Amino acid sequence: MTRLARNPVLPGCHPDPSICRVGADYYLITSTFEYFPGLPIHHSRDLVHWRLIGHVLDRAGQLPLDGVRPSGGLFAPTLRHDRGVSYVVCTLLDGARESGNFVVTAPHPTGPWSDPVWLDDAPGIDPSLFFDDDGRAWFVGNRPILGAELAGRTEIWMREFDPARLRLTGPEYVLFSGALVDAKWAEGPHLFRLGGYYYLLLAEGGTEQNHAVTVARSEQVTGPYRNNPGNPVLTHRHLGRAQPVIGTGHADLVQTPGGDWYAVLLALRPYGGHFCNLGRETFLASVIWEDGWPIVNPGAGRLLAEFPAPLPPHPWPPEPPADDFDAAALAPVWNMLRTPREEIFSLTDRPGHLRLRLRPEVITEACNPSFVGRRQQHMSFVARTAMDFEPAAAGECAGLVLLRDTGHQIRLVVTAAGTPEGESGGKIVRAIVRRGGSDEIVAEAALTAGRTYLAAEAVGQEYTLRWAQDPARWQKLATVDGRLLSPAEVGDFTGAYLGMYASGNGQSSASVADFDWFEYSGRE
Repeated sequence: MTRLARNPVLPGCHPDPSICRVGADYYLITSTFEYFPGLPIHHSRDLVHWRLIGHVLDRAGQLPLDGVRPSGGLFAPTLRHDRGVSYVVCTLLDGARESGNFVVTAPHPTGPWSDPVWLDDAPGIDPSLFFDDDGRAWFVGNRPILGAELAGRTEIWMREFDPARLRLTGPEYVLFSGALVDAKWAEGPHLFRLGGYYYLLLAEGGTEQNHAVTVARSEQVTGPYRNNPGNPVLTHRHLGRAQPVIGTGHADLVQTPGGDWYAVLLALRPYGGHFCNLGRETFLASVIWEDGWPIVNPGAGRLLAEFPAPLPPHPWPPEPPADDFDAAALAPVWNMLRTPREEIFSLTDRPGHLRLRLRPEVITEACNPSFVGRRQQHMSFVARTAMDFEPAAAGECAGLVLLRDTGHQIRLVVTAAGTPEGESGGKIVRAIVRRGGSDEIVAEAALTAGRTYLAAEAVGQEYTLRWAQDPARWQKLATVDGRLLSPAEVGDFTGAYLGMYASGNGQSSASVADFDWFEYSGRE
């Protein structure tokens, strides 16, 4: 009986996947943009079941995300392992301190990872590394074509890479500028060698509806690269917008020990209309070679929701739905926004709780607020938490946030109930919807002193906010249209996140919010 696996293999915001194999183990990395820690590493032994084992950039000194705009930051990493060393190359876009392409190394994909070495002579984005059989290594990237008549015209370029000194060397080569006439956004390049040819795999068309996977090949690593007459080898753009999976592209390849080939790539799953709250997710597809060219999902030519499992199954123990914050460190599922330059949380001040400090920073600005969150990974889910928080001044707040970016959020927070004189008069729970940078209070209810339970439940695009002070008596506060959490069509690269938040709203404060536990579970 054929065992079936399901796509996506990494649900939620896991875009731009890159994969490598070390022995019988597979490691995968994805983009993280403005979130810290950056560049998660997932581990699998069957290409279907993945577990998050850590991040490449997990120290504040490694990753200057200060002030990075939403959907800026870390773009399109590539993960490779050669001769006992693991490498990641990536782009930091719009950094206030450093920007550009960099490389980090480790003895193994499990780490520990070095500080970045910046490649000042490597323009453009989406870097990749290729280690040839002759011992030479090559850096590949993309950049705009100078003087191009059409916007979005880019080219794939290459220089030799010195693994010992972590720098580029030798002459530069322009390899390709896209498979189609006037192709836009030729990007995400990866090089492979097979059967006497070098293959250049890339994305083009932009990471939205017209995204596609294309390929060219050459007998010499430096070119010339000839276009595959069957391009694109994978796209969903010809299927139209009303599809369960759209925006397929940005692929990387891996070969199993048995010689089979597979591709990991990104795609989106719209729901409730053309809305993709989960962002760009990681999918898996099989690859065969015919007449010296790759065929993706032969016989189908598109991504499949269910497909034959590529290898004997190796599931990991399931993650518990609730985090009780009893561990000595935060679980790797949790992220912050931008680089934390001061302590925003503690797991030791009150053991068994995540304590968030109320700081002046607010989540509506491109800063490092007191926020600890995780990806939304299901179209329908429930998230709950138990919080101890007594606001000491007007403006202080703490609670749950669901966010797309600084301008689009749903906040369910406990805050001070103001008096006509501006003084605190107890506390309330408040539902706030932020669209296009403007806040709207949609509902609120009075609270008494003591613990507050908060919940966000999604059924498709209907998000219901609930609260309780007795966990046996939940009360509905508001129902909100979740479409505001969907990425915009162009230039909005992150999916929805949700988590715990606290702020003094511009004022310094000695107040804290203690979260006893946080539970997230999908309901698909």
